[in-house]
Amino acid sequence: MFNHVMIGSNDIERSKRFYDAVLGVFGAREAIRNESPSGHMRLFYIHDGSTFAVSQPINNESATGANGGTIGFKCESPEQVKEFHDVAVAHGGKSVEDPPGLRESAMGAMHLSYVLDPDGNKLCGIHRVR
Repeated sequence: MFNHVMIGSNDIERSKRFYDAVLGVFGAREAIRNESPSGHMRLFYIHDGSTFAVSQPINNESATGANGGTIGFKCESPEQVKEFHDVAVAHGGKSVEDPPGLRESAMGAMHLSYVLDPDGNKLCGIHRVR
């Protein structure tokens, strides 16, 4: 359904350090740097047919996290959920909500962890229990 997700950043180099480490947990390679026609820097992480992008806002306004928005990254195991969390926190992210772990809901059992990236974007590591 999705081709890509793009978020904004107020500090593209800080975001690159953060996402190189965090997305490396999933095997994504270092970002591809791209300069838009307007001169704004963008980072593209391509992995398993998906693209995650980080951009300086093209409208020159400040980048802000989406209140109520979350970007979920599929993890292969409960251990990878925890690693995602720990690597994010070690690279400038902030742990939010409950500690990483198993949650039960109407949608079934899943291991979850939530962090904010350095620009305030909410990220989730998720592994659904089969």
